[in-house]
Amino acid sequence: MISAWINLSPLKNIFKKELNEGLPAHYGLRTLGQGIATYNKQKRVMAAFDFGTTVPPEQFSHFRHHPVQLDIQRALREGWELFRNNPSEFLGFTLVCFAAWLVGLLFDGGSSIIFSSIAAPLYSGYTMAVFRIAKGESLEFSDFFKGFNYLLPLFLASLACTLFVSFGLMLFILPGIYLAVSYMFTTFFIIDYKMNFWQAMETSRTIITRSWFSFFAFAIVLFIINVAGAFLFGIGMIVSAPVTACAAAVAYRNCMGVQISSIDEE
Repeated sequence: MISAWINLSPLKNIFKKELNEGLPAHYGLRTLGQGIATYNKQKRVMAAFDFGTTVPPEQFSHFRHHPVQLDIQRALREGWELFRNNPSEFLGFTLVCFAAWLVGLLFDGGSSIIFSSIAAPLYSGYTMAVFRIAKGESLEFSDFFKGFNYLLPLFLASLACTLFVSFGLMLFILPGIYLAVSYMFTTFFIIDYKMNFWQAMETSRTIITRSWFSFFAFAIVLFIINVAGAFLFGIGMIVSAPVTACAAAVAYRNCMGVQISSIDEE
């Protein structure tokens, strides 16, 4: 948003002019807001409280007739390679996530809501890192926190997914399991396509449903890896958490036809 303000000097002049003419402040703010929204849309820039865009469904018509092919072993292997090639960055960010989680446990009531609201954009840092590497760019520690540019759609998606999955678990458990697996790509679509949260959820569900059992097996494997890490006095999760997060992001990029460029094909 700051960059948009700097580059919209004509709009700032309009805002000042309207104030000088005695017009209500919201006239200038509305003009400025519309200009920033247009600027962000043209530059494909997301700001923290942007709702997201609606992507033409035709872009995903291929996947309605051709189920995605999930290679679990490849996703795990490449996820591990990503971690091994950037250990200090991933370990450092994982410690930040654990610290935020521990701080959240110390608070109750309204304070815990604040930490819940930042959890989704914070944990999406793994996705930001994988996507940056996928574009052949060098990884910097600050890249892990760029998920906060998608704060609103990620928060809404996290809230909606949690509610739907919880409700589904109460309905004989199976509907909740189905939705939990089907929404696996939601975060990735929000970041990759700058989608609004609802379209991201539905696109993820539609695509994964056609190969649901493969993704269910993948989710079980990721769960087992993290449980194994937790049994090692919790220390193992410092490695298992980033590796499984990277594996999930790699699975998305591979299934959607984009390969991780920093990893050599075997």
